[in-house]
Amino acid sequence: MTAAGASFPLHPPYGGFRHPEARTYRDIMSQTVDRTTKTPATQPAAPVVDVAALGEQLMGQWKDIRRTARALAARPEIMRIEGLSLDEHRKRVMEQLHILVAEGAVQRAFPKSVGGEENAGGNIAGFEELVLADPSLQIKSGVQWGLFGAAVMHLGTERHHKEWLPGILSLEIPGAFAMTETGHGSDVSAIGTTATYNPDTQEFVLSTPFRAAWKDYLGNAAVDGRAAVVFAQLITKGVNHGVHAFYVPIRDDNGFLTGIGGEDDGLKGGLNGIDNGRLHFTDVRVPRLNLLNRYGDVAEDGTYSSPIASPGRRFFTMLGTLVQGRVSLDGAATVVSKLALTIAISYGSQRRQFTAASDTEEEVILDYQRHQRRLLPRLATTYAMSFAHEVFLTKFDDVFSGAHDTDADRQDLETLAAALKPLSTWAALDILQEAREACGGSGFLAENRLTSLRADMDIYATFEGDNNVLLQLVAKRLLTDYSRKFAHADAGAMAQYVADQVNEAAINRTGLRRLAQSVVDFGSTARSVGYVRDTDSQRQLLTDRVQTMVAEIAGRLKNANKLPKMEAAQLFNSNQNALIEAARAHGELLQWEAFTDGVEAIDDEGTRQVLTWLRDLFGLGLIEKNAAWYLIHGRISTQRAQAITAYIDDRLLPRLREHALPLVAAFEFTPEHIGAPIALGREKERQDEAMLYYRGLRESGTAPELEKKPEEKKPDERPDEHAKAVAP
Repeated sequence: MTAAGASFPLHPPYGGFRHPEARTYRDIMSQTVDRTTKTPATQPAAPVVDVAALGEQLMGQWKDIRRTARALAARPEIMRIEGLSLDEHRKRVMEQLHILVAEGAVQRAFPKSVGGEENAGGNIAGFEELVLADPSLQIKSGVQWGLFGAAVMHLGTERHHKEWLPGILSLEIPGAFAMTETGHGSDVSAIGTTATYNPDTQEFVLSTPFRAAWKDYLGNAAVDGRAAVVFAQLITKGVNHGVHAFYVPIRDDNGFLTGIGGEDDGLKGGLNGIDNGRLHFTDVRVPRLNLLNRYGDVAEDGTYSSPIASPGRRFFTMLGTLVQGRVSLDGAATVVSKLALTIAISYGSQRRQFTAASDTEEEVILDYQRHQRRLLPRLATTYAMSFAHEVFLTKFDDVFSGAHDTDADRQDLETLAAALKPLSTWAALDILQEAREACGGSGFLAENRLTSLRADMDIYATFEGDNNVLLQLVAKRLLTDYSRKFAHADAGAMAQYVADQVNEAAINRTGLRRLAQSVVDFGSTARSVGYVRDTDSQRQLLTDRVQTMVAEIAGRLKNANKLPKMEAAQLFNSNQNALIEAARAHGELLQWEAFTDGVEAIDDEGTRQVLTWLRDLFGLGLIEKNAAWYLIHGRISTQRAQAITAYIDDRLLPRLREHALPLVAAFEFTPEHIGAPIALGREKERQDEAMLYYRGLRESGTAPELEKKPEEKKPDERPDEHAKAVAP
């Protein structure tokens, strides 16, 4: 008898890190429900996952900072308390921000001149781990230091840094990031707030001329904020120079300052530890020097100047400096997905239901194929997200450290952010919902965390950029690259474009292989799937889909610039859905490539084999999900499409089921991080008690006789399918 999934070696927990006085997740799992395994002597030994080494790899380049942040997140005074009132939750989160300051957890990204460490990547790595304690804490700290403070740092100059950053870091100046308006969220360039320069007083006059121009959904605006970075249309000498940022005091001890008003957004669908609110301005006077002038300045006489001549490029450069919000949301969504699957897979390995293969003992629900189909592909997606996020974070650090900071690098980073943030935040919502359902009624209890995490993560899909709008930006970038390269393209240039889109991956160096199938496929399922399950074939199918989608859209839009404006807009709108689908396919390809690179970096043979199966589940799952496209475009045959599904169900899921627990153990969560009783032994205790009770009845001879004895079953009788469907 061996513990379920306990084929992994018991290395020192998490590479040496262990929260004080805490049992590790592996300690809990070593006591899970027993399952009998029988391996014929002639059968090769099953691969074993080196959990400690895999955990090291998943923690990434900034593993030490992540572990420090996780140790902080596990502290009782940092962890969320369910059931607090709105005011109580807000007050607790504000107090937690002061703890972060006292622990030195907020200064990593800031200049050394104000006590920072100038460690952009490490800052994000530590920050996103706070989601384990409470997403409200992660986002409110992000508002204070990742948006408000970062705007002063990136858009201001040294004078602004010295004047305001020390107070921002110490929390003496709680602040809001006032960009979004009620009437304009994603389209920042069209915001209505104005800042008109008066050379006589050397002040800007800020106004919100209509209700839709009110700044909205701002963290720290309702209660705590003393200042805000306000984005407004800069007008001087009668010319609108576009959106710029201004440092604006908004409150003192007596409340709002003259000309400033606001409202509390009140109770929200989640993240209620954050005091979101609205601000409006009526002829608010701001000194000229409060313009954050790194990319645009106004002289005393009102003359405007900028180091960037193009207004459009200037605008996108300013916004590009704030991309870290999308980086951190991608990372936080990945962390939450890991947590949700840890809870659901742990529960599924302990919860028993139905006597399918025994007359006396019920089955562990993770042994049912449907339960595996629900959770294991999502586990594969989470691993893909994790590997892709590490690539993303490294790219971010390269740009903001100055190691690789060209215009092209920044454009690539912005495109990567716009591609990955939508996929990870949507995936987190899907994973949390499926995890909740997979835990039945237990998953709906607040103590098991899934419902509150699901509510909190909901907004991640629309803040820091609505996901559909972000994917549209990705598609435009793909089309721009396409149009630059293929005005007079030949087949060789097309193949090179495909390679470029996956970071010059080792594919199709001499052109695309033919992947369309014919009657040769109509043989065995094993032979059919053999054509597509290897790494190169998956890469080709996924890459070819992106390239073909972009080429088709480009062909339909090629004459748009020759049409009248209204007709061109209609043509673009008629292709908008296709654009977003192409961008999504591109993001999924990036995730698959990062996953594949991660697998290839693994030294341990057993771990590499299991991760290869998991990568195959992700890649073949993408092909299965988009089977209609591949069939319509002649890339795979119906036989091959059926073979992919059969291979997933009959081969990959059973193989990976045996490694589900070590794969989530590699996420390195302690019981304090998990927090859900059903994932920490409570369900096992219930199941053990029930089994012992019924076993005792049988052995004592006091068990009542069944009206219908097992031997009376007819051969064609099956378990009640309706009962299975409604079981928790």
